[in-house]
Amino acid sequence: MVEQWKSRSGFILATIGAAVGLGNIWRFAYVAGENGGGVFLMTYLFFVALIGLPLVIAELSIGRRGASDTVTAFEVAGGSTRWRLIGWIMVGGALLILSYYSVIAGWAVRYFVGALSGDLWQDAGEKYGAYFEGFISNDFEPLFWQALILIVSGVVVAGGIQKGIERLNLVLMPLLGLIVLGLAVFSLTLPGSGAGVRFLLAPDWSAFGRPSLYLAALGQAFFSLGLGMAVFVTYGGYLSASTRIPGAAATVAAGDTVFAIVAGLAIFPAVFALGGDPAAGPRLAFVVFPQILLQLPGGTFIGPIFFFLLSAAALTSMISLLEVAVACASHRMGLARNRGSWAIVAIVLALGVPSALSYGMLAEVKLLGQPILDNIDQAVSNFVLPLSGLLVAVLVGWRIERLRTLADADFGDTWLGAVWLWSIRTLAPITIAVILLRSLGVV
Repeated sequence: MVEQWKSRSGFILATIGAAVGLGNIWRFAYVAGENGGGVFLMTYLFFVALIGLPLVIAELSIGRRGASDTVTAFEVAGGSTRWRLIGWIMVGGALLILSYYSVIAGWAVRYFVGALSGDLWQDAGEKYGAYFEGFISNDFEPLFWQALILIVSGVVVAGGIQKGIERLNLVLMPLLGLIVLGLAVFSLTLPGSGAGVRFLLAPDWSAFGRPSLYLAALGQAFFSLGLGMAVFVTYGGYLSASTRIPGAAATVAAGDTVFAIVAGLAIFPAVFALGGDPAAGPRLAFVVFPQILLQLPGGTFIGPIFFFLLSAAALTSMISLLEVAVACASHRMGLARNRGSWAIVAIVLALGVPSALSYGMLAEVKLLGQPILDNIDQAVSNFVLPLSGLLVAVLVGWRIERLRTLADADFGDTWLGAVWLWSIRTLAPITIAVILLRSLGVV
């Protein structure tokens, strides 16, 4: 018998937890900083509303109809075994994301422990960049912290849907919401914080001419929401027939987006107030922000809270990605949940070794001039996830019979359903295809 969510609120919080992660805090902050702040936010919101949300609804409807693992769900939806390919692409993408995401999550856990013990602040100041570089270039320490958070994720997933994933998110997600809101309020009270607010919310219209903006915003929308990773397909498989998909999907997309914006209001005002660089890239959370914390009254108290937020948000997303692969292994290979969980944890840990060592033992190994971890991140975020979204749009919009797909998505033959189906059939595939081709230099 397929497991189900115990309550609608449990499903909503677990799904928001799947979406809310490093993408909302670590990645959103530096991608927005590198792409002009306010103009990036506007483009990102456009993609979330007109492409992201319709695809969330589509993935949930596929999952609920299949009521099984991702690969089987696509076979059921498409009525043919050849549609399994989309499921396998998504499961493969989820494993690739976990392979490097768990490395960065391990960094966050290491910083949380260091901030809590006080060790983190001892080598701070002007040499703080060297502290971060020394940690990630160590040949073994990043592997240890990656393994630790993977083991914690495995324990939760092995506990099942209701007793593991749902129970954790019912406690953790409200707590994370309170923490990020409190950090934003504190950040906004700092002298000079207004510049950070303007950077995040006031658009620089000239940036609309940069092609890289659209690729970055679309990639962030997919990464932040968790599109193309099979999370919504998998979680939709545990959804009861009584839950209305459009309302649930809108709640999840809104919750994820609000969390990202509030996290931006927690970071950028502080960065500007104390002269930091908002375009510092991935180093923003691990180098720039800790330096800023040291300049704040009570910064060493706020530090552990911030890195707990980063670690816990990463954990909720890792759990959902792990569940995608575990559900597939359990249903298609007949593995018990406990055994399947630990088998996937071991596979992800092995796949993650190159990313964990990409700044240490494998630092000399460059692909397109970048470290291994950066290449996997960009390949998955900018190509694999949008490709998965494109294939989902083709399947739902053009393969499945119109009235059936509207019924599966809980729209029925209504004007709202017609708008959703138009987006799935036309807007989403054309936008994704153009940006993918542009990123490949074809157009």
